Amino acid sequence: MRIRLAPAFLAILLSAATAMAGTYSLDWSTDKEPVSYQPGETMTFHIQLLEDGKPLAGKTLKWQRTGDDQKTAEGQGVSSETAPLKITTSIDEPGFVRIQVGVFNDDGSPVKDERNKAVRFDGGAGVQPTKLEGYPEPADFDTFWKAQKARLAAVPLKASLEPVASPSPGFEVYDVKVDCAGGMPVSGYFSKPVGAKAKSLPATVSYRGYGVTGASPVCRSGWISLQINAHGIENGREPAYYDALKAGKLRGYAFSVEENSKPETAYFNGMMLRVMRSLEFVKSRPEWDGKTLAVSGGSQGGLQCLSAAGLDSDVTECTAHKPWCCDLGGIRLNRLRGWRPDFTDALGYYDPVNMAKRIHCKTSITSGLGDYVCPPSGVSVLYNNIKAPKTIEYIQGSTHGYTPPNPKTQTLSCSVSSQGPQ
Repeated sequence: MRIRLAPAFLAILLSAATAMAGTYSLDWSTDKEPVSYQPGETMTFHIQLLEDGKPLAGKTLKWQRTGDDQKTAEGQGVSSETAPLKITTSIDEPGFVRIQVGVFNDDGSPVKDERNKAVRFDGGAGVQPTKLEGYPEPADFDTFWKAQKARLAAVPLKASLEPVASPSPGFEVYDVKVDCAGGMPVSGYFSKPVGAKAKSLPATVSYRGYGVTGASPVCRSGWISLQINAHGIENGREPAYYDALKAGKLRGYAFSVEENSKPETAYFNGMMLRVMRSLEFVKSRPEWDGKTLAVSGGSQGGLQCLSAAGLDSDVTECTAHKPWCCDLGGIRLNRLRGWRPDFTDALGYYDPVNMAKRIHCKTSITSGLGDYVCPPSGVSVLYNNIKAPKTIEYIQGSTHGYTPPNPKTQTLSCSVSSQGPQ
């Protein structure tokens, strides 16, 4: 006799099965701190599958190893309650290896976590990252930027501020547009505490990651703040406005090989002109104390804030999270590439590792050891090129868009300034 179950009852059964499955995760460790290995030294990774925090047996673990040495390897094992999966590798020169591990059911389908995401580890380890060097910078780097600053100076610093509703009590917020060279204005939100007095407050400027969006107001107690969008477009518009730009003139921006064949026509040219003007605008505000000017951003925002610090000596602090486009020429040195424009010599004028040599302020950087949008090798070159007090935090198991809870990290720092290019 065939029994037919009502759809509603089937849904209840499926829901119960899901609830009984528990929460899957991977625990991982290396036999020493992950960026402390020496050339040729064995790196050992231990990967343990957990269900509700307890070791789980019987699932297939497949792994792949790639690296800046261009070597690859792969393998698989079965999860155990008593012993983690052990993966060993090495690299014979300064650089990084990437280890990716996936978890699979008997039918080959990926095991998923409570977010319905595949359970996986994406991380790695490094050999002597402080010895990594970048691709040579353009010989006329400083001459080029002197010319771009002259272009900017030819456009008067003229701003319009339109009051908008503040997301936080006690702040005045303005949608601001500032005339700029390069064809598009600086466009963002400026905020200040109500009643801010002249020359009384430090200033912070923040920049956004890759995408086509407006800026967001930033209200920071005791500071004047500016956040700009990357393109000079309008802020606070309806989604259809941004969707049209994504599908039209800003589709795949910064990736055109034709535009990137010359530094003057690269999309980053206008972006960095707006970065410099954003700083000029904030410094022109009567509320600024004339002393503290902090910049920050993640990914593309990191690219922008590092350029801000490299191009404007008034910047006093720079915080860059997983910064984009570091060591673009690294692929010519056989390093693993990230998600970024194909390298051209013209892009060397915008590479943060070259801007880094001109940074004279305290700089904090983060890098994901599984981030191959912004590979750790390039971010390490960035760190190495900074001649000011600096810190870099490597985050194990962190990709570009994900950082695990309670992450395992290793931090390198240098508190002594040394003379760099002027």
